[in-house]
Amino acid sequence: MKQIGTPEPEMSFLDHLEDLRWHLIRSVVAIVVAGSIAFFLKSFIFDVLLFGPSRGDFFSYDILCRISTSLGLDAGFCFDEMPFRIQSRTMGGQFSAHVWTSITAGFIIAFPYVIYQFWLFVAPAMHDNERKHAKGFIFITSLLFFIGVIFGYYVVTPLSINFLGKYQVSEAVFNDFDLGSYIGLVRASVLASGLIFELPIVIYFLTRVGVVTPQFLKKYRKYALVIVLILSAIITPPDIVSQIIVAIPVLILYEVSIIISKVIYKQEQRKINKR
Repeated sequence: MKQIGTPEPEMSFLDHLEDLRWHLIRSVVAIVVAGSIAFFLKSFIFDVLLFGPSRGDFFSYDILCRISTSLGLDAGFCFDEMPFRIQSRTMGGQFSAHVWTSITAGFIIAFPYVIYQFWLFVAPAMHDNERKHAKGFIFITSLLFFIGVIFGYYVVTPLSINFLGKYQVSEAVFNDFDLGSYIGLVRASVLASGLIFELPIVIYFLTRVGVVTPQFLKKYRKYALVIVLILSAIITPPDIVSQIIVAIPVLILYEVSIIISKVIYKQEQRKINKR
């Protein structure tokens, strides 16, 4: 394995592909190992984590209930039991859900190592002083991802389940959700939020390679607002309160990204002026 900060010999295109292949293999192995551990923690992952937002005593509903009642809003988050059941209608449904949920959990757990492998792959193309920030990059990237995952689990998921679980076109229709559909909603909410929270890291690299500038981000801030609201509408129920709750942290991340872009842009301009 390469050591960060050591000079790298010139590599051909095929050598780069081979190098990338091994980084991908190591990442997959880490995900499989973490997923295998998650596989044997079935009771905790399903009964506590996955099915937690489907119960009325879930932490987020209590907080949202207190906020909505204190603001004089509709007490839609104050309830004792969700009006739906979760069922499996296929022979291999529960086993398949167990396997794929374990893989998803493995990816979340192994995320710092996956980012570490990504850094090892791109590090040879960076300067020595940039390679010194490896630990900071891995820590910040992982921290943002985990914050996004937590936000998706405790905010986006309860908002979605609360709305969709109670929604009815007629009282004659009872909600019986398939296990795969329920898990898919939780998985999408958590992973989408985790990746969205990587926005500052994406802006960092785009600014570094000259694709975006802080002026560009400021100029199109209003368009970014519209995109964020559309994105919030996609991953949350179609009500204004839920969209605002999700949009606020994303907009904060966008503003932080502008600051990061400004710092990196100034650094790049100094390098150009020294040449």
